[in-house]
Amino acid sequence: MVRIRHFVVLTAVMLSSLQLQAQDHMYSQFFNSPVYLNPALNGQFNSDLRMNLIYRNQYTSVPGSLTYVSASIDYNIPQFGGGVGLIFTRASEGLAYLYKNNIAGIYSYSVGSDDFVLSFGLQAGFTNRSINFSKLVFGDQIDPSLGYIPGSVSSADPLPFNSKFFFDSGAGINLTAANFNLGGAMQHINRPNESFTGVTAKLPVRTTLHASYRLNISNDDNMDEDDRSYIIPSVVFYKQANVQSVSAGMQYKRRSVNAGLWYRSNGSGGSGGSVVLSLIFDIFINKEGGEKVRMGISHDVPAGGGLNYGNTSGSTEASVGYETTLPNRAGEKRKFDGLRRSYDFY
Repeated sequence: MVRIRHFVVLTAVMLSSLQLQAQDHMYSQFFNSPVYLNPALNGQFNSDLRMNLIYRNQYTSVPGSLTYVSASIDYNIPQFGGGVGLIFTRASEGLAYLYKNNIAGIYSYSVGSDDFVLSFGLQAGFTNRSINFSKLVFGDQIDPSLGYIPGSVSSADPLPFNSKFFFDSGAGINLTAANFNLGGAMQHINRPNESFTGVTAKLPVRTTLHASYRLNISNDDNMDEDDRSYIIPSVVFYKQANVQSVSAGMQYKRRSVNAGLWYRSNGSGGSGGSVVLSLIFDIFINKEGGEKVRMGISHDVPAGGGLNYGNTSGSTEASVGYETTLPNRAGEKRKFDGLRRSYDFY
């Protein structure tokens, strides 16, 4: 019965994957992977150097790995109000070890005035997509009574390509004005061909739109800004080909603690979605010098639809970030110094 249950769940996941083929993964902690969300957020932080790492394990108890990791480093250039950065993303999906690795460089620049900051980001890099064909199981390897026959070899023709390399590009824009932050990004603008079969299969453009508002709920207006309490509602909209998803919710932020509650719709457009709980801690090593460590954890609980918490155990994310100032840059004049920036919204 356990094997049958696992088979049914795995089949449901595979059917979902067919509907979402060539779709990018999404992080629930989008605010802890800002460069993945939008390249225009590159260099948008209060220190000199920032590093972020985020890991997602999707459908924890379902056989077959569905794991994703992104690591980024970006360098703030005060004269630009932006900077330069590098991001690496790896996806591992399914029992056939379908891997996708991407590494890309990012450049961002900002313009503005005393009232707003408008940032632009460009991203360019290379992606490798590969699959282990020997791990696939075909109909002629399955006995009607016994199931899969260990050691059997299928007569199916192998794929012409088990690995593909291609150039990949993206761009983004972000506006911060008063208590509002609005942004948008597009990835895979050049529509690269990622087919293993030789028949052209272009990767659809991924469009992301995001908006946040920061509401001060502290009673004392004379309180230092770092000691105030905030409610930060946010919404993120993803669309890739005919698949779209919305993540909406809010964070409560006070000093070094940030707690969030979100709802994310089903990316396949069907019923159901996920409720997401997040908890973030900022550990200040040298607050005046802008040095801190950020640690985050979140968990997705399926809500409705074919997959439920009982047969998937939900999805879990963990993140860690580090920011620091560099001694030789002390006293450098910063563009738009003192204005609220995008990093104030997470």
